[in-house]
Amino acid sequence: MDNLKNIMVAVDFNDSIGELMVYADTLAEKFGSKVWVLHVADPEPDFVGYEPGPQYIRDIKAEEYREEHHNLQEVCKNFLSEDTNKEALLIQGSTVETVVEEAKKLNIDMLIVGTHKHSFLHNLLQESVSMELIKKAEIPILTIPIDE
Repeated sequence: MDNLKNIMVAVDFNDSIGELMVYADTLAEKFGSKVWVLHVADPEPDFVGYEPGPQYIRDIKAEEYREEHHNLQEVCKNFLSEDTNKEALLIQGSTVETVVEEAKKLNIDMLIVGTHKHSFLHNLLQESVSMELIKKAEIPILTIPIDE
C-alpha cells in the first residue's frame, strides 16, 4: 500500500458524499494520488425492437446527465483540495459492473465507497452495492459507514 497512484470514490449523491471525499482527499495528499469521482447513472431501458423515444425525452435525459456531471465537478471542487489532482466521471450503466470495469481501465489502486447501516434481516434479504463491490472488485476497498 506504499503506492496509491489512483483512488476512485464511487458516489450516489447522498448527504454522506462529503465524508467519502474527506477520506479520499486525505489519502491523495499523503500519497500524491489522483482522485477519480465516479457516479454511475441508471441505464436507459433497452427494449428489443423498439425505436428510441421521442426527441424531447432524449433531450430531457441529456440535460439530466449534464446537470449530474456538473454536480460531480462541483463536488470535486468543493470537497477536494486545490492541490489534489481530480476528475469527475459520469457513466451510464449497471452500477457494480461499471465501477469494476472503470477501476480496471483506470488502474485504480483503491476504491472508496459508503456503506449503509441496516438490520440483519434487511442485509439478509437485500444485498447492497458496496457488498457486491467487495465480492467482485479485485482491488482494496475502503468502506465508510454512513449514518442515515
